[in-house]
Amino acid sequence: MADDPLAPVDERGFPIIPDPSDAALRKRQAIIEAAAAEFLREGYAAAAMDAITSRSGVSKATIYKHFGSKERLFLAVVGGILPKAYADLRPLDAAPATAADLRAALIALTVDLARIALRPDIMALRRLVIGELDRFPQLGRLWYQVSYDLNNRPLVEALTELDARGVLAVDDPALAAQQLVATTVGVPQLIGTFEPRDRPDEAALARIAASGVDLFLARYAR
Repeated sequence: MADDPLAPVDERGFPIIPDPSDAALRKRQAIIEAAAAEFLREGYAAAAMDAITSRSGVSKATIYKHFGSKERLFLAVVGGILPKAYADLRPLDAAPATAADLRAALIALTVDLARIALRPDIMALRRLVIGELDRFPQLGRLWYQVSYDLNNRPLVEALTELDARGVLAVDDPALAAQQLVATTVGVPQLIGTFEPRDRPDEAALARIAASGVDLFLARYAR
């Protein structure tokens, strides 16, 4: 079923799905869970609506009644999963802006961020979104915003404060935060995206983070 170009979407390009009744809510949740499992396993193109119907126990007509099309179902499901996947994932409170040992605090923080990024469910979502960016660019924009809010925004604020206190010399905190994340979290995340079996252990994560933090401090420490 082709997507309806007149079907309502929000300002980010995601479907606006009306709230259901209590009875319909249970059906919708079953659809969402079944569709999430199918899309994560098969990707968008290979995912079968018949498989989602069978897994959810809801008729295909009901699925289309709730979501309108496969395209809207995919966007609604994956667009809903992304923020929820990160909602309860917050790095430990290493408080780099006020830490007595800045290096140790940055290592602890980036190791914790790497653990989050490498969780199997997060990595599965990452691969799915990357694979569908050309078809659904709004998912890429949402992924960037969600991961930025988790990783970069708190770091930008901390680096701005450290610069103001004279601990670091950071003329562009946003760029500096990107560099720190790239050399610590980004290294194992990139490898894990394309080689899932190559998962670093805790010692390797600590070694990567320490190396990245040392590079960062060599550039920015006063």
